[in-house]
Amino acid sequence: MAELSPVLKQATPVVAARGEGAHIYDEDGRRYLDFTAGIGVTSTGHCHPRVVAAAQEQVATLIHGQYTTVMHRPLLKLTERLGGVLPAGIDRLFYVNSGSEAVEAALRLARQATGRQNAIVFQGSFHGRTMGAASLTTSGTKIRAGIGPLVPGVVVAPFPYAYRLGMSEEEAVAYALREFDELLITVTSPQDTAAVFIEPVLGEGGYVPAPDAFLQGLRERADAHGFLLVADEVQTGFGRTGTFWGHEPSGIVPDIVITAKGLASGFPLSAIAAPEAVMAKAWPGSQGGTYGGNAVSCAAALATLDVIEEEGLVDNAARMGERLRQGLEKVAATTPLIGDVRGRGLMLASEFTSDGRPDGAAALRAQQAAVRHGLLLLTCGPAGNVVRMIPPLIVDGEQVDAALTAWEASVAEASA
Repeated sequence: MAELSPVLKQATPVVAARGEGAHIYDEDGRRYLDFTAGIGVTSTGHCHPRVVAAAQEQVATLIHGQYTTVMHRPLLKLTERLGGVLPAGIDRLFYVNSGSEAVEAALRLARQATGRQNAIVFQGSFHGRTMGAASLTTSGTKIRAGIGPLVPGVVVAPFPYAYRLGMSEEEAVAYALREFDELLITVTSPQDTAAVFIEPVLGEGGYVPAPDAFLQGLRERADAHGFLLVADEVQTGFGRTGTFWGHEPSGIVPDIVITAKGLASGFPLSAIAAPEAVMAKAWPGSQGGTYGGNAVSCAAALATLDVIEEEGLVDNAARMGERLRQGLEKVAATTPLIGDVRGRGLMLASEFTSDGRPDGAAALRAQQAAVRHGLLLLTCGPAGNVVRMIPPLIVDGEQVDAALTAWEASVAEASA
């Protein structure tokens, strides 16, 4: 009898039978508030009727139209619609299936467009598990260990993680930019640097927002030295942070935007977007793939955009995110185990520490207790000591309050 790989570990013991909105139901009919959203994927909730209807209609007409062989209308419509939400001047798209593939495509494009090799990433970054993406990932050695040698030309810079550094945000930004400049004169010459990859909020690295001043500083340096600024919006995009894109509050415009996860409400679809002047520098044959831009996924993405716009989900993420943050801060005030609450919109986290050191055991106790209280959560951070909350963007105030009640009880159990 075949079984799943033994290294695949479930975060919860739940066997999901169906999903509806912000809830998952197990095979015994028990209902759970799903504040994992498939790791930020089910942006419009589980089985939103508009998304289901769009996918069903598309399945009955064309499932797969390989888009370097034939073109299909859902892909053309999606490309047109994305032009209305992408940053100004970002007007060319290339579609693949996963975040990792999109990151690899962005790295390939950056190298070809600039004629340079090196890429700068940041401590705690997560960009994927495929070979090139893993080479850019520093959220934990588990992604990189045992597979070397990795893709060369990757340089790691400090991230302004103020809580870990024991600094104010302003001090952390100054420190990180100073060290970034030091790398440019000691490790990777600007003339050898193709791109800087950054998540507007560190994902697996612990849900740490990049301060606006830091993103602005990176934009200034990219402009000064001619390398590209790549915003990895795989998890932060499509309203997750309370703005459509995670980088928006900083006022900067990236050179390449990477999107996936919430793009199609659970169907596999990802993309990179860049100005025509950059995308046109990709070498012939360097972009392609069998399943990229799948017709059903594109139909689901179009419906997702409709739902986000018509139901005001970006604003809802901002409002419900603030409600959730306030509740998390109140819970944190009841225990010395939670040292920091942070995030943006509906991408929030609580960091567990003991005597100033990461406490992954306490975070795991709280996360597992939450399952017993009907709340599904995930941990993250290099030490596994951060519990994150990523509800779907359709979450309402009653559900946020129910999650906070369950979380308060879970933290009390973890603290006992």
